Amino acid sequence: MLKCDLLIDSKNLRETILRLKKDEDYTILLDIAGIDYLKFPGTTPSRFALVYVLRSSNFKKEITVKTFVSDETLSLDSIYDIFASANWAEREAYDQYGIKFLNHPNLKRVLNHKQFIGHPLRKDYTITKGQICTETDDLMDEMTPLLESKGYTKEEIEDLMLLNVGPSHPASHGTIRNFVAMEGETITACVTEIGYLHRGFEKACEHHTYSQVIPYTDRLNYCSAILNNIGWAKAIEEMLNIEITPRAKMIRVVIGELSRIIDHFVCNAANMVDLGGLTSLWYLFGARDQAYDLLSKLTGARLTNTYTRIGGLEFDLYDGFAEDLEEVLKTAEKSIDDVLSLIAHNRIYQDRTQDVGVIKPDFALANGISGPNLRAAGVAHDLRKDKPYYGYENFDFDVVIGSHGDVYDRMMCRFEESIQSIKIIRQAMKNMPEGPINVYAPNVVLPLKKDVYGNIEGLMNQFKLTFEGIIVPKGEYYSSTEAANGELGFFTVSDGSGRPYRVKCRPPCFYSLAAYSKIVEGTMLADAVITMASLNFIAGEFDR
Repeated sequence: MLKCDLLIDSKNLRETILRLKKDEDYTILLDIAGIDYLKFPGTTPSRFALVYVLRSSNFKKEITVKTFVSDETLSLDSIYDIFASANWAEREAYDQYGIKFLNHPNLKRVLNHKQFIGHPLRKDYTITKGQICTETDDLMDEMTPLLESKGYTKEEIEDLMLLNVGPSHPASHGTIRNFVAMEGETITACVTEIGYLHRGFEKACEHHTYSQVIPYTDRLNYCSAILNNIGWAKAIEEMLNIEITPRAKMIRVVIGELSRIIDHFVCNAANMVDLGGLTSLWYLFGARDQAYDLLSKLTGARLTNTYTRIGGLEFDLYDGFAEDLEEVLKTAEKSIDDVLSLIAHNRIYQDRTQDVGVIKPDFALANGISGPNLRAAGVAHDLRKDKPYYGYENFDFDVVIGSHGDVYDRMMCRFEESIQSIKIIRQAMKNMPEGPINVYAPNVVLPLKKDVYGNIEGLMNQFKLTFEGIIVPKGEYYSSTEAANGELGFFTVSDGSGRPYRVKCRPPCFYSLAAYSKIVEGTMLADAVITMASLNFIAGEFDR
């Protein structure tokens, strides 16, 4: 967690970013967050600001660079040529706020459709204003310049086969549309459209209390909902300077790692269906289903669990949880063994996955790719090791890395990470402390029902927390956790009220998808499908 560190003039943006990258080793751009200060208490130099979140090459340090954008021009220099990850990040700020980035190669909407009028994250945008898309977009405004940059003439472009892969296709893994130019079976150019699942997560956060946001985080990566809960709760607890109880930390580790296993199983199972191996899906989904039974028994929900609370957890572990959990872990281990027995020495599997969809380490870091997709490329970065939280530094587990960054490495990394998660869970259960699951903080945690019904103080406390929300000190913070697909970050602006003034979610899938078109260019169409599956795009996460 950190506050904004550096406030600069927008004219000095490129110079400052370059200096930080070259001289101070901040070589990774994590995210760009836009802020509209129209209704913020107090005065600011201008209405709009941008915050750039950077990380050092050793993954230990972070810095935020803030700049206000001129009200007259509403523009500033693009840094896409300094950090490739800025390409879609700047497009998102343009789409949601109308901020223009000079010299950006493709400044068009990325989340909202082309007929959309206005910018939805501005504070004066009418949230009840529904805007329906009635026109198709052929994407030739992107494809033609891309092909021309590759040396194609107008006549050669007309000879290429142009093909839409998705969004209405099972291989697209969500509302993703990839518009590809084909030379035979080979993709020579690819343009990605993110789709229109857009749920308005960040806008919804501004109209709900901090606690009411928790169910919305479930719907980000719905394959591992609890890890999103944990990321959000941790961010707000850091803003409040609250340290949760030892038991709550350990339970979060257990349930979070179980969610990681489920997520990895879904990714690899879906990937093998795309490869034509349906049997492997049933092995993995059997273990996943058993894990969901456990989560349902613990939290009351199978998929979107809403289990964490700011300051702790909703429920403690039930009697017999340890025994049920051990059965789930044994089933998961057997599932991994069964699947590996089918594919480990399978020539077809190896031919289809090895040296396919290769991601080089430098490319991954430049494009903001994190998590298993980064580690498979050979970069040993895991926030549980590099910036440990909840006592992860005390657990004995390995950071799993690949050697080539191909589909094979990404799948095998997820299998081995699942084994490491099982190892972490067993250590956590062995060392599970006793004690409360919630901190004693009447201004944060809801009172017990006996106090609500039994005394006036408890009743008033429940009323104020429910209607006014948790009062978070005024400030701007970035906090991140190691989610199943990589770094899940929340940049949160508090105006001192019970509702967040601004929430910018940094979902790992967004940056992986932004890089996807470059990864598949020059590969075969059939390989592009399994490359997509191995990157594990979750539509609810990138199309927030």
